Amino acid sequence: MMVDVHIEAYIHVKDFSMKRFESLISSITFPMIAIFLLALCVRVLYNFIAAAGYYPLHDSLTYQTIALNILHEHCYCLQPHLSTVDRAPLWPLIIAIVYRILGQHDLYVRLLLCGVGSGTCVLLYLFGKDLFGERTGILAGIIGAIYPFLYVYDGLLYSESLYIFLLLALCYTLYHLQRRPRTSLMVLSGVLIALLTYTRPNGIGLLFMFIAWLFLLRWLKMMGWRDVIKGAIVVALVSLVFLAPWTFRNFKDTHTLLTVATGDGKVLLGAYNYETADPVYQNGYYQGTWIIPTEVTPWVSAQFPQSCPASCEVKRDDAYKTAALQWTKTHPQTLPFFISQHFINMWQLVPQEADLATNRFPDRASSAFVVLMMETITPVLFALALLGLVVTGKRWRELLFLYGLVLMTIAECVIYYGIPRFRAPIEPIIILLAAGALWWLAKQIQLQHKRISM
Repeated sequence: MMVDVHIEAYIHVKDFSMKRFESLISSITFPMIAIFLLALCVRVLYNFIAAAGYYPLHDSLTYQTIALNILHEHCYCLQPHLSTVDRAPLWPLIIAIVYRILGQHDLYVRLLLCGVGSGTCVLLYLFGKDLFGERTGILAGIIGAIYPFLYVYDGLLYSESLYIFLLLALCYTLYHLQRRPRTSLMVLSGVLIALLTYTRPNGIGLLFMFIAWLFLLRWLKMMGWRDVIKGAIVVALVSLVFLAPWTFRNFKDTHTLLTVATGDGKVLLGAYNYETADPVYQNGYYQGTWIIPTEVTPWVSAQFPQSCPASCEVKRDDAYKTAALQWTKTHPQTLPFFISQHFINMWQLVPQEADLATNRFPDRASSAFVVLMMETITPVLFALALLGLVVTGKRWRELLFLYGLVLMTIAECVIYYGIPRFRAPIEPIIILLAAGALWWLAKQIQLQHKRISM
């Protein structure tokens, strides 16, 4: 009798799993496949042509170094046997897994990023379809596939492509959560926020933004108190449970409550100093941007050893932060310039990112073509996004979280420093708003044709 019950339970679970699998397969449509393949082709071609001969430098090299130390030293380290809290752990861990399975060549990681970036384009299609209809969704996916500021990050070992994908997945999840507050969507939101924080330390700010968004929905009477409280508790609990192991690891190594990684001090001191305020230094090339603190303030860096373990990194970053804040207090007249320059720089059409293929291999025809795409597609997309922001105004309640992300990203760029790479998290939102503008224009043309035919 007991055996029969177990058999029936097994059959029930198996049938349920098969139905879920069949449902998942049936949800994959031709536009999704077509957009994914188009985006994948663009990204693979970019890697094999424009980024041919690429090898990691700068931040890419830092991520790879940590990944190799994970593999060979069994240590999350920048230097062997010296634990680090300088970088968020998810991306180096993924690189280490790829190297372990496929071999130690950065091309394998870049091909993985091609798949991640293509997944972003599929999400753009799904999001655009839900907001504006099938045709507009397809258009959003196609724009994402060919938009340079999405595919160039799939050609280097930076974490931008992964962060963009995870953030868009969170936005899409929350779009459905506000329509149907299901527990599964709350859990998924918590997992995504944790993964985003493990990718970039400032991802933890999304948890606070999410909670504020929930209470704003309640204030607008778009969600009941029960769902708001439940959502805040479930998402916060899931996020913090996922983040707890790394926070404990950091506390053990640094005796400081550090969620994921340091970095604020290094960014602030590199952005606020004499050289970045000086129009003469390097002919103004670094004015309003960022220079590594060891170059602009060596007297601060000299207080700490080159072999700096995790606890030392925390103290060094605090010293950087203190020096940066002190500099801004003694040079308040520079702040209006920095704020305006940071805002302007985040909207640059052609990035000066040292590790990009367009800057590593500027003499290639492929690099010139990518730069041309940046200079032609990007301003049109910006203009359409501004129009989309206006014409989709009646649907602002649906887009509240997206608006919040745009404002949060702009604030971060203004406070720290602005470059196109720091704009990366909101590139999909720009595409969605541009698609919304095209949707509105198509509606206006249809209305005009109806008036003429009448």
